[in-house]
Amino acid sequence: MQATVQCAAVPDGGYGWIIVAAVALINMTNQYIYSVFGLLFGAKLKSMHEATFTAALILNLSSLTLNFSGLFIGPAIKVFKPRNVTVLGVLCVSLGLLVCGFAIESWHFIVGYSLFVGLGLGLITPSTFMSINSYFTEKRGSAVGLALAGSGVGQVTVPHLVRLFLENYGFRITVLTMSLFSLFGLFGAALLKPFTAQNIHNHRQNVRLLLSTDDDEKSKSISPQFQVRVVENTDMLKKAEETKTQPQKTAGAKSCCSSICQRLVQAMDLELLKDLSFLSIIVGMALVYTSTIQFTMLFPHFLQYSVGLTSFDTATCMSAVAGADIICRLLIPCITDKLKIPYRVVFLMGTIGLLISRAALAESMDMTTIIVMAIFIGMSKSATVLNNNLAISSHCRPEKLPGGLGLNMIAKGVLVITVGQFLGWIRDYTHSYILSLHAQNILLLLVVLLWAPELCYQYHKVRKAKRAVAAEHEEYNKLSSC
Repeated sequence: MQATVQCAAVPDGGYGWIIVAAVALINMTNQYIYSVFGLLFGAKLKSMHEATFTAALILNLSSLTLNFSGLFIGPAIKVFKPRNVTVLGVLCVSLGLLVCGFAIESWHFIVGYSLFVGLGLGLITPSTFMSINSYFTEKRGSAVGLALAGSGVGQVTVPHLVRLFLENYGFRITVLTMSLFSLFGLFGAALLKPFTAQNIHNHRQNVRLLLSTDDDEKSKSISPQFQVRVVENTDMLKKAEETKTQPQKTAGAKSCCSSICQRLVQAMDLELLKDLSFLSIIVGMALVYTSTIQFTMLFPHFLQYSVGLTSFDTATCMSAVAGADIICRLLIPCITDKLKIPYRVVFLMGTIGLLISRAALAESMDMTTIIVMAIFIGMSKSATVLNNNLAISSHCRPEKLPGGLGLNMIAKGVLVITVGQFLGWIRDYTHSYILSLHAQNILLLLVVLLWAPELCYQYHKVRKAKRAVAAEHEEYNKLSSC
C-alpha cells in the first residue's frame, strides 16, 4: 500500500522556490539534449555512413550510463550534498558535448555522448529532485512541474537554435556552443542549499564500515592491554593456537562477507525489491521510458524521411511537442494536487494518451494532423515525466527514496539496452519508421495491461476498507444512542 509521507517541519515554500528556479535553469540548459539528438547528430552520422542501429546504440548506451549511475547515486547523495553531485553532473555533460564536437568516428560519440553526457544527466536528475523534495510536501507536484518546465523551455527554443547554428556555422561550432551553454547550469547548482544540515559524519562512517571487516572494528575497539600476546616459545602452543583459531577464522570470514553484503543491501536499499508493487512501478516506468527514448530519436527522422517535411517544419513539430509539454507541466500539478489524484494514476493516464496519439501520428501524413497529434503527445508526455519520480516518492519512505530512485534508474537502463536496441534493429530490418512507431506503442500497451488491473484492485480495496470503517462508525453511533 502506498503511503504519502508528510513532515510538518517542511516549509512547502520559502527558499524552496529559489531551489525550484535553480533546478529549472539546470534543466533548461542540460535536459534538452535527448530531444535534439536526431536533429543535432543525425546528419553527421549519416555523412559517416552509419545506420540507424548505430544511432540507436549511441543513444541507448547513453541511457544505459544514465540509468546505471543509479547503482551509486543513492549512496552518493547521502554522502555528498545534492549540490556537489549536480555540479559534477553539469561538468560531465559539458565535457561530453566537447568530445562530440571533435568526433570523427562513431566510437568518439560513444565516449562523449554515451559515457559523459549519460553520466552527467544521471547525476543531475535525482540530485535536483532530492533538493526539491526536501522543501515541499503538499505543493510538491507544483514545484516539480515548475522545475521541469525549464526542460520544456529548452526543448522549445533549442531545436531552432540548433537548426540555425547548423545551417550557418556547421556541426562542430554548434556542438561546442551547446557545450558552453550547459555550463550555465553551474549557476543553478550553486543555489541548491540543503533544507537541513546533513549528517555527513554518519554516512561517511557507513561507507567506512562497508569497506572494513568486523575483525578490524573489533580490534580497534579492544584496548591493547587486553589483546592476547602470541606465544612463540613452544611449538606445541603454536599448533594448539592454530587449531583453535582455524574454525574461528573461517567463521569470521563468513561473517565478514555476510556483513558486507548486508551493508551493501542497506546502502542501496535493495530490500525494496521484495515489494511487488514497487517492482511493478519501476518496470512499468522503464517500459514507458524506453519507448519515449526511441520515439524522441526517430520522430525527426519520421517527419523528414517518411512524411517529407523540411528541417524548418520538423523543428516546428518538435517545438509543438515541447510547447504542449511545458504548458501541461504547469497546469497538470495544479489539477492533480487539488483533486488528490495519485501520481501513479496520472502517470497511467499519460501513458494511455501517448499510446493513442502516437498510433494516430504513425498514420498521419498532412501537416495539420501531425501538429495536432504532436500537441497531444506533448500533453501526455508531461503527465509521465512529471509523475515519474513523484510516484516513487509517494511509495517509498524518505530514508529509502534515494535508493528507490537509483533502482528505478537501473530498471530503465536494463530495458533501454535490451528492448531499446531491439527496437532500433526493427527499424533497420523493416526500413519503416511507421512500423517502428507501432513497435514502440506495444511497450506502452504492456504498461496499461500491467498497471490497470493492479490499480483497480487497490482502488476497490481502499473503497471496501472505507465502507467497513463507515459501517462500524454507524453501528457505534446506533449503540451509543441506545
